[in-house]
Amino acid sequence: MSIEVKNIPIVETQIAELFSAAHPFEFDCGKELSPVHVAYETYGKLNASRDNAILVCHALTGSAHAAGFSSDDQTPSSSGRKSAGWWEPFIGEGRGLDTSKYFVISSNFLGGCYGTTGSVSPDPKTGKPYGMDFPQMTVRDMVRVQKALIDFLGVKKLRTVIGGSLGGMQVLEWALMYPDIVQSIIPIATASQHSPWCIGLNDIARQAIMNDPEWRNGNYYDFRQPEKGLSIARQIAMMSYRSDVSFLQRFHRERLKTNGELKTARFDTANLFQVESYLRYQGKKLVERFDANTYLYITYAMDLHDVAFGRGEVNEVLASISVPSLNIGIDTDVLYPVHEQKEIASHIRHSTYREIKTPFGHDAFLIEYDQLSKFVREFLALNAL
Repeated sequence: MSIEVKNIPIVETQIAELFSAAHPFEFDCGKELSPVHVAYETYGKLNASRDNAILVCHALTGSAHAAGFSSDDQTPSSSGRKSAGWWEPFIGEGRGLDTSKYFVISSNFLGGCYGTTGSVSPDPKTGKPYGMDFPQMTVRDMVRVQKALIDFLGVKKLRTVIGGSLGGMQVLEWALMYPDIVQSIIPIATASQHSPWCIGLNDIARQAIMNDPEWRNGNYYDFRQPEKGLSIARQIAMMSYRSDVSFLQRFHRERLKTNGELKTARFDTANLFQVESYLRYQGKKLVERFDANTYLYITYAMDLHDVAFGRGEVNEVLASISVPSLNIGIDTDVLYPVHEQKEIASHIRHSTYREIKTPFGHDAFLIEYDQLSKFVREFLALNAL
């Protein structure tokens, strides 16, 4: 039962234990694992026919906590602080994903560090975190575990599967792997194949982590995180998540000290530009809530993402998607630019393309809720979902 706090319900993250020694989970890389624990949250009610469910897929550093108010922080360094879900303004009664109509499911994907089995989880053989001994997962592996969760919850059909960025990669795989269950998809600012541009950015971020002496080849759990490396990795990513326009509007060339001393302090390197301070703050925040090895695993899973792998030509694979698709691009996105979204949409037979207009770049799917909600409501209504 939900408890209302300032009209935002408190939602407890649940843990499902899936797979067994008799029926272990098999990764794309060929390794096996059991059991697999999956952290998940649900919002709304599953109807009698069990077909009003919507699956929400999160991006790189997200978690199962997409909506509501959490009283139990699931981060690796849990502080017990309360926090609103990362898509809180988008999920709830009367919102873009209306929980008076739909049973919304959000889970931390395989390899995550927010309650689902991954690098930070204890290896039953040693009792210590898997670290770099955890099998490398793929986006398809993530989706297979999500399918097991859907079965565990008794869901028969998914009205839609929605997600942005890495979440959108999962969305595309859902349509290809389980077309009999998925009734529609909403991929946002994503890729059918991870581009060389994105792979390059991820590789630089991984190098930042692995070149931090505190990384210790991934065996840092008895010591401390490679904080400097993970912070730099996050700062690199933040540069691609926003746009030059948004940085100019927010920071200009302002320094932290903006008084009359500024002219004489022009060459004072200790007086940071505001954008420098912002990026360092974002790096520090991630270090406090995320795991460095997990960052390595997830970014590599993104780089491996290719809907065409083992299936044929990418255009033909996308054309095989038969369910209605709402493809959403972001006009200032430099990470997954609009031409990439239009290309994906052009090959899906029953696709609709919409574009978020914003100065905020790639992160706009976590900011521009009014535009996003309008597109999603129209799509679900048009397709009677």
